[in-house]
Amino acid sequence: MKLTGRRTTWIAVVTAVVIGVAAWLLWPSAPPVRAQDQMIPVLDGPGDDQRVTLDATFFPPAGGGRAPAVLLAHGFGGSKQSVRDAAVRLAREGYAVLTWSARGFGRSTGQIALNSPDYEVKDVRQLVDWVARRPEVRLDATGDPRVGIAGGSYGGAIALMAAAHDSRIDAIVPQITWHDLADALFPNATGQGPGNGVFKRMWAGLFFNRGGSALNARLGEPADRTAQPAPPPTAQEVRCGRFLPEICDMYQQVAETGRPTPSAIGTLRRSSPISVPGRIRIPTLLLQGQRDSLFTLAQADANARAVAATGAPVGVGWFDGGHDGGNGEADWLHEQTLGWFDRYLKRTAGSARVNAPFTVTRDGGRDPGTRRPVQLHATADGYPGLSGTGQTSVPLSGPDQRVANPPGGSPASISAVPGFGGLAGGAGNLNVSVDMAGQSAGFDSAPLTAPLQVTGGSTVKVRVRAETGPGEATLFAKLYDIAGDTQAPLLPEGLAAPVRITLPEGGSGEAVVTLPAIDHRFDVGHRLRVTFTTTDLGYSTPAAPAVYTIGLVTPAVTVPTDTALRTPASGPAWWTWTLPLVSLLLAAAVLLAGRRRDKHEHDPSLDTVPLRIDGLTKAYGNGELAVDDLSFTVEHGQVLGLLGPNGAGKTTTLRMLMGLIRPDAGEIRIFGHRIVPGAPVLSRLGSFVEGPGFLPHLTGRANLELYWKATGRPAEDAHFAEALEIAGLGDALERAVRTYSQGMRQRLAIAQAMLGLPDLLVLDEPANGLDPPQIREMREVLISYAARGRTVIVSSHLLAEVEQTCSHVVVMHRGRLVTAGPVSDLLRSRTSSNGSGTRLEDVFLDLIGDKT
Repeated sequence: MKLTGRRTTWIAVVTAVVIGVAAWLLWPSAPPVRAQDQMIPVLDGPGDDQRVTLDATFFPPAGGGRAPAVLLAHGFGGSKQSVRDAAVRLAREGYAVLTWSARGFGRSTGQIALNSPDYEVKDVRQLVDWVARRPEVRLDATGDPRVGIAGGSYGGAIALMAAAHDSRIDAIVPQITWHDLADALFPNATGQGPGNGVFKRMWAGLFFNRGGSALNARLGEPADRTAQPAPPPTAQEVRCGRFLPEICDMYQQVAETGRPTPSAIGTLRRSSPISVPGRIRIPTLLLQGQRDSLFTLAQADANARAVAATGAPVGVGWFDGGHDGGNGEADWLHEQTLGWFDRYLKRTAGSARVNAPFTVTRDGGRDPGTRRPVQLHATADGYPGLSGTGQTSVPLSGPDQRVANPPGGSPASISAVPGFGGLAGGAGNLNVSVDMAGQSAGFDSAPLTAPLQVTGGSTVKVRVRAETGPGEATLFAKLYDIAGDTQAPLLPEGLAAPVRITLPEGGSGEAVVTLPAIDHRFDVGHRLRVTFTTTDLGYSTPAAPAVYTIGLVTPAVTVPTDTALRTPASGPAWWTWTLPLVSLLLAAAVLLAGRRRDKHEHDPSLDTVPLRIDGLTKAYGNGELAVDDLSFTVEHGQVLGLLGPNGAGKTTTLRMLMGLIRPDAGEIRIFGHRIVPGAPVLSRLGSFVEGPGFLPHLTGRANLELYWKATGRPAEDAHFAEALEIAGLGDALERAVRTYSQGMRQRLAIAQAMLGLPDLLVLDEPANGLDPPQIREMREVLISYAARGRTVIVSSHLLAEVEQTCSHVVVMHRGRLVTAGPVSDLLRSRTSSNGSGTRLEDVFLDLIGDKT
């Protein structure tokens, strides 16, 4: 029989999916990642006489042995907790990872010095010393670990600065960060430098306010009950937060005047890579957000040119994200980081993860099956810089136009509201693009007869004459996409280029203005518009009223293009549309197979027993036992706590209980039915294991509804009202999940697990991200849930909470059962040495203390 090409492809797809599903079901669970909290003392300051303690966490490589190390730095206003998830992912990939709260943040001591070589850079050098002493870290020489640094924003800058000052660092991946902090806060698109720049007052205000937030966070931390309460903040701390006094004084001076002093520029540049030309000579991957009015693509471009000048390998990626929001592309960033470190730290030849020298995220339309936005990654074999590989001149028309700067600079035009994306949980920048009447001059192109892909920073030459007012003009240049009279102008990524032009008395000034770097496609029939406004909400503008006449010296805008960028097909191949159907068919087949087996693997005598585990055993791929001959029973109405240190086998046990992986030996029975993948009895189980997973673009309510629809059960069986009451999210249920905090996601996940009011509820670390009142509410919900004849299993590290919530416990260590029984019996079996009431924590430590 002859097969057509499409039929052959179909068979290949089905076969691949079947093999993939089978491998996923049978593959052992990954080794757990352990976290070791550390308080690391360092000496820094100009005289190396300031003692600082850094709050850090070390994550040994999950697979054991010696591995390259990665220092993972957090952004401004964050702490080591901000990068914990990323650290766990890297540790699972075989890296030793160290996270820390920078001086002045979180529980670390010291004051914020903006990544100064005398302070934060010296701290990182001593962190490298610390990892060099760890037995889990691979060494290139005595005291010289194989080490890389990654981080975003403030963390990206410390990666660059540390690489310039410590030759032991082997590779770095800075994200959304700066090359010249003075230029970033006082930009001037004429290229005259920050000395004549325009102050980003809103971004600077947010920046320095977060330093004050660091003080509030420190004062608000839960203290040891036996310790003295934290003293009230001093007047200096109230004024400056946790900043060094000289940094605080610098900000207050420039905030009042809107002008940088030479001293301020020097201070900001000492904390910038621009101050160390030629000293970053290691492989550097620069990942910069296209939606970023704080650290624009021009900052990454300057870093790329500086590193490339030394001959070191450089990669550049422009992604959909940044300080103003966007998608964020967390998974893509993770893969890019891994690919870079695999190549230059593990030095893995032929790695599946390959970093192109230049990558740009582009809009790929919508997936024809799911109708969700598709992001494509265009790649090129070289990075051309912001001028592109070629340039096109687009004629502009428009007469000279009078514009006014209003008294006090108000009302102001708006390009984007700085920081809105971060404050809204990354939901996106507020791109409203309002140009106030009488304050803007615009120059349009004719409708395009062919599409135009602009990649880089366009330029235009402008002439300004003062009618009234001071001898200089502050303007904001923008490039718009005009689709027609019926649609609002689109300002790509909400970016504006500030300029300050000196005007001779009675004359005019001219300047070549570089517009914000973008990657944007202008479609056929669209027009380009270059606009100059006198005000912008995000910047400091002159208070004195003025009138200017604005015209173009050359009536054209020069736009860069990069024809070397290769964009993949704009959507998935035809056969990928069928994958959801294939998945459903496979799920149905597994379910039917499970039903057939169930007829022969049902023990009626256990119909009333929620859970019985007998001789359960599971090994990793290297033969190490994750679960070793585990047996216990859970009865109706119990709230059972599954306890054990990291690596005890708790999560692997729960994954087998849910039918996600098969045991190597032994069995699990739920209400008498043996658990296999797809067993029908699993419909009586609700679970939340290994963190919440939701579609970020959907609301909380829509996520719950979609999950329930996927079960195929009637809507009236879901008991949505009870689940939503449990979530306690109020109006936030109507917001996209990407805007949720970790605690909100956790509560939504618990509510999802309770949909349908399952007879057996399994929760893995349900209190993560919850504050004490929420933990108390959750405790009451779980106790009440079990009191109605249902059963709850909770895996948790919060032993005090387990003691108050659970009626029974099972303690595991290294995959084996240590003890099981009622909490009350366990507490009575031991008496504390001081005669006081025994805590579960004391019992737990007694049970596993001599087994570690």
